[in-house]
Amino acid sequence: MITGLDHVVVLIEDVAAGTAAFEALLARKPSWQNSGEGADRVLFTLDNMTLELMAPAGASPAADRIRNVIKIWGEGLASICFATNDIARMHRRLERVALKPDPITEVENTDRVSGRTLHWKRTRAMTDLTRGVRMFFLELAERRPPSEKTADSAVLGLDHVVVSTEDPERAAALYGARLGLDMALDRTHQEWGQLMFFRCGDLIVEVVKRPVAGNDKAHDKLWGLSWRVADIDATRARLLAAGLQVSEPRAGRKPGTRVMSLYSGTCGIHTLILEKTPRAAE
Repeated sequence: MITGLDHVVVLIEDVAAGTAAFEALLARKPSWQNSGEGADRVLFTLDNMTLELMAPAGASPAADRIRNVIKIWGEGLASICFATNDIARMHRRLERVALKPDPITEVENTDRVSGRTLHWKRTRAMTDLTRGVRMFFLELAERRPPSEKTADSAVLGLDHVVVSTEDPERAAALYGARLGLDMALDRTHQEWGQLMFFRCGDLIVEVVKRPVAGNDKAHDKLWGLSWRVADIDATRARLLAAGLQVSEPRAGRKPGTRVMSLYSGTCGIHTLILEKTPRAAE
């Protein structure tokens, strides 16, 4: 039903500044640019998903809503959109599991640089029923053009998107039983808290309950992104040369990985860079 992660949406105050920040982080050029409905949008399409930047544009109720969200919550992750190859069937499932989806709509969007037009169908689950995380479901008619690499150490794709929760049992029921994602891991660690990994195409939706208790058990939060790279040392050198603050590489929680934290240039998103280390020859 869900075939992968189509895209995540990041709200930013200034489209030029946000685009420059992610060009530096990803070492990729934008693949799509569009304006309309009170927003400027810039897309970066990687190997396994798309990052959509959205900034308020002009004077309209839609633009004011975006500005108000940024004013209250700051820049950062705003919504998640799952890919499906059968939107009608996906819509029926969402109805069956009581997520009250919007009617399916047909959308087209034109890139202002190339003039190319893309078409898709989408629906949205009721946010009050998805534990406060805005969720869309989309069936693309055509593939998006990929973002051109500007360095050999460019980010390849997304490894996982992180959702923070204070009620892991209900979160697990949402992502597993109701959305149909396969749980690959459920582990509790004294320092990290409870970690649940749900497979979504070739990446992971990671749901985390941290050891420090929060206050809102009814609402989860899109919390962070982990980007996949081929050479973490080369990527670190590139990011440092761009003036970004980044940690030293360290062993990841998952065996066979190295990770590092990025502390600047992320538009308010908790960001990790991950390399899968080559397996030793048997």
